Amino acid sequence: MSRICNKNTKPEVTVRKFLFSQGFRYRKNVASLPGKPDIVLPKYKTVIFVNGCFWHMHNCGRFVWPSTNTDYWHNKILGNVERDKKNINQLQELGWNTIVVWECELKKDKAEETLSLLSYLIKNNIKNVLILGYTKDIFNLLNIS
Repeated sequence: MSRICNKNTKPEVTVRKFLFSQGFRYRKNVASLPGKPDIVLPKYKTVIFVNGCFWHMHNCGRFVWPSTNTDYWHNKILGNVERDKKNINQLQELGWNTIVVWECELKKDKAEETLSLLSYLIKNNIKNVLILGYTKDIFNLLNIS
């Protein structure tokens, strides 16, 4: 557990590099906000969490319950999910837009689509898109091509 990185993960760096290349300026891991969001865009009053599919229990093929020490892992992962919900609710009550980007959505085949959607959501001030878990569905929902 001590070797698990909670900052500067590859998915986070991918999102940050893209945002910077698009002209967005941000702050990283702002401790004064609930949940210490990975990326904070003060100009847009938007926070972005870049979540790992395993650690935050994403409903995709990358999440599988461990077969050993099951009580520990159930408590750990379900605790993470509850904490995420609480932090997102607190941020929304404070007036912040929240976006969650999942690690699986930043893999080679989906990254370009996910990042362009992220840019669209920020620039158009789309309020509180909680989960970027199924990019094509969100594109269809927002009528974006």
